[in-house]
Amino acid sequence: MSFHSGMLRDRVALVTGGSRGIGFGIANTLAELGACVAITGRDADTLSRAASDIASRDRKAMPIVADVRDFEAVVASVDAVVSAYGHLDIVIANAAGNFIVPSAEMSPNAWKSVVEIDLNGTFFYARAAYQHLKRSEYGGRFIAISTAKAREGWPGCAHAGAAKAGVYSLIRTLAAEWGSDDILCNTVSPGPVGDTDGAVRLYGDARRAEQEMGSIPLGRFATIADVANCVAFLCSDMASYVTGADLLVDGGRSCGRAMHR
Repeated sequence: MSFHSGMLRDRVALVTGGSRGIGFGIANTLAELGACVAITGRDADTLSRAASDIASRDRKAMPIVADVRDFEAVVASVDAVVSAYGHLDIVIANAAGNFIVPSAEMSPNAWKSVVEIDLNGTFFYARAAYQHLKRSEYGGRFIAISTAKAREGWPGCAHAGAAKAGVYSLIRTLAAEWGSDDILCNTVSPGPVGDTDGAVRLYGDARRAEQEMGSIPLGRFATIADVANCVAFLCSDMASYVTGADLLVDGGRSCGRAMHR
């Protein structure tokens, strides 16, 4: 088997945080492979433009305004997708929040805000989508976008690191509980992704970017397409026996860092 334009034909995918960055790249790739996609986010105008961009290439895309921190809004967004397309086969929990602040200076609200988006939002979509994914004729897929940093400490981003570590554990639990329902649950964990706003915030300083690049054996940051292609693989029939896994997309960064210890 190989990737082809009809690989995900007739499947319906929902991508949270799908209006920009990695989420948009994932939604666009899934649509390119034949899926009908729905993208969620909080800004209606940005969502509308992103959905129109995807649809302009003769693909199906619908925007849905929803805040992942609001369980009722999450349920309503899932219901809207099923009402529009008749079923739901794939959920990509991509929405995330993060900003740099030392732990000793982090306010309770800063901690709470990121954990609510990254961890609670992932659980809310899993819970809301479960019955629909269980009924998927293709086998349900629930994929959370995590980070390679979930495996290690993340100075300056304790809130996001802890939340993503929680996501990592949650997905392993769901894989065990939902395997008998033919729902495959996995995480995709990118290292630094160069063509995103997040990379600019975290590695915008030239010296810091050079230092980070030096720890990557492949010698470059990931691209959005690198991440989206890995997600597409996990959504496809080629990954029908993969669940409870973490697909690390870091160019060997974790190996490179181990060599320099």
